[in-house]
Amino acid sequence: MPQIIISVGREFGSGGRVIAEALAERFQIPVYDRHLITEIAEKTGLSHEEVERYNEVPKSRLASRRVRGFSNSIEDNIAEMQFEIMDKKAASGESFVIVGRCSETKLKKYTGLISIFVLGDMSAKIKRVMEIYNLSENEAKALIEKKDRRRKSYHDYHVNSRWGEARFYDITINSSRLGIDRTVDILEEYIKARINNK
Repeated sequence: MPQIIISVGREFGSGGRVIAEALAERFQIPVYDRHLITEIAEKTGLSHEEVERYNEVPKSRLASRRVRGFSNSIEDNIAEMQFEIMDKKAASGESFVIVGRCSETKLKKYTGLISIFVLGDMSAKIKRVMEIYNLSENEAKALIEKKDRRRKSYHDYHVNSRWGEARFYDITINSSRLGIDRTVDILEEYIKARINNK
């Protein structure tokens, strides 16, 4: 099988991470998400919790600055390390699924890249987040909005494309329409068609 890199961007509460994991299982390839945090923790000597705190978080524009290409922002440095790890894995010829991390743009030079963005209806996302995190409706909605604001800010800061805008992805799909399992089925068919079309 030729190299495939499945990039999964997602709205919070859309089930994007679950979809990414299911696609990795169906294609028998690894999924990189929190695994990158572990690699960075090992390389830097930071704890897993410290790296997690700054994972996919936009930097503070007031407290950080860049001098001769180097940043004093831990958010910037962790993001750059993640981009470097992703790129090395892709350059090695490995096939994998990557969740978020601007991968639809950062890995665009690789012909095996297939970029997906998973969104959902707010009502469905609220219901899902309420169930997973045991929150009230208002709390779930506030959490979704906060997480998506942070993801958008992080993404749009690091790359010259807009988070979630359809034209920057190969396919965008609303997981609320058919549910998680059927969404995975459709994405699997699409990816297989792309592989066969090479």
